[in-house]
Amino acid sequence: MPAHLPPYPRPAGRRVSRGPFAAVLAANTISIAGSSLTLIGVPWFVLVTTGSAGRAGIVAFCATLPVVVAALVGGPVIDRMGRRRVSAVSDLVCGLAVGAVPLLHYAGLLEFWMLCALMAVSGLVHTPGLTARHVLMPDLAEHAGTTVPRAAGLYDAVSRGARMIGAAVAGVLIAAFGAETVLLVDAVTFGASALLVTVFLRGVPSAEPQRARGGVSFASYRAELAEGWAFLIRSRLLMGVTVMVMMTNGLDQGWSSVLLPVHGRENLGGAGALGLMISLFGGFALLGALLYGAWGERFPRRTVFAAAFLASGAIRYAVAALTDTALPLAVTMALAGLGAGMLNPILTTVMYEQVPQELRSRVFGVTTAGCELTMPLGGLAAGLLVDGFGATTALLLFGGTYLLTTLAPLLFPAWRGLNAAPPPPVSRSEPALPGSARAARSPRPSAK
Repeated sequence: MPAHLPPYPRPAGRRVSRGPFAAVLAANTISIAGSSLTLIGVPWFVLVTTGSAGRAGIVAFCATLPVVVAALVGGPVIDRMGRRRVSAVSDLVCGLAVGAVPLLHYAGLLEFWMLCALMAVSGLVHTPGLTARHVLMPDLAEHAGTTVPRAAGLYDAVSRGARMIGAAVAGVLIAAFGAETVLLVDAVTFGASALLVTVFLRGVPSAEPQRARGGVSFASYRAELAEGWAFLIRSRLLMGVTVMVMMTNGLDQGWSSVLLPVHGRENLGGAGALGLMISLFGGFALLGALLYGAWGERFPRRTVFAAAFLASGAIRYAVAALTDTALPLAVTMALAGLGAGMLNPILTTVMYEQVPQELRSRVFGVTTAGCELTMPLGGLAAGLLVDGFGATTALLLFGGTYLLTTLAPLLFPAWRGLNAAPPPPVSRSEPALPGSARAARSPRPSAK
């Protein structure tokens, strides 16, 4: 361990070490801010260079399909390689893939299939990096002297703030220099994130490779992957969360990658207005996360979650479909962001409560895969609907589906588990294989 880094305290110790926690927050902030640049820059680049919403949808499909594959199989890989290493490698590969797009374009060599392939590579490796940082939060929060709910709220708050800053910067850069510049800046941010994680998480036990319970083989890897799926399937609450977020993520992908950029280009005046809308959403989402972190634990989680999701969902689609000026949508995006900011702290806290530490990489990986399963279809469907029926029809169809989806917490009893106390920890001194009697006693939420 380098001499300038203090030794990381052992779990049994009492020393407070905030450096690793702060480094992960900073790395995530930089990485997400850069991703916000790409979120606006890539669709705008496709719309400007091709003029086709359908092609923008195809690029979104290519970028998100590998995300599902990576999340589906990546949990055991994260444990074996180590969370620090996975996070750094993920950011470096993403930086190279994103940076290659403008460089090839400037050289006159960029073909549409190359753009799709580079976005696919970025999507394949991006999610494991996010997951690796995410699952470190409880351990780093403990040693930073804070609680998991507060750490989750802070983690989400800085992520929301990063999206807000990234969107604002993207709008300005696109208007001033073009979408290609935005992608180059994003490549630099990925490199900075990788450097922070590599330096400041060295020596953190939970960030290093985790020892497998058995030998390294395809059979043991398959067993570990199946264990994550088995845990998710046994939990009615986590399954409900995964299915609901799966639907809304697909709809949101269509919104961010096609519907909002098309609406911004046709009705709002260009990339600057588009960046403003996303910044308003991100800024008020940051406020919502901070408000929940300060006072959210005083209120029933299920009530807050349902109200926040209803406020942040279908209304923005309806307003965009029925108005062609910026002000109504700007107000709607601010209110939607306020609600959206309260969602992730609730879900993150519930996941940390329900899933034991040694299973988090696997369970978080499979839940992420489930939540992102419809994202490739969301962008593709939005592009095809806009080309075939127009933006207004596509917005109304997406908004109506969103409204029906967000009624789930009010209708199904399993969601009462959001208010339940966390289950007691289960001893893992012996291996718990899927389907075994011991595995059946793993923590599960109340189904009352």
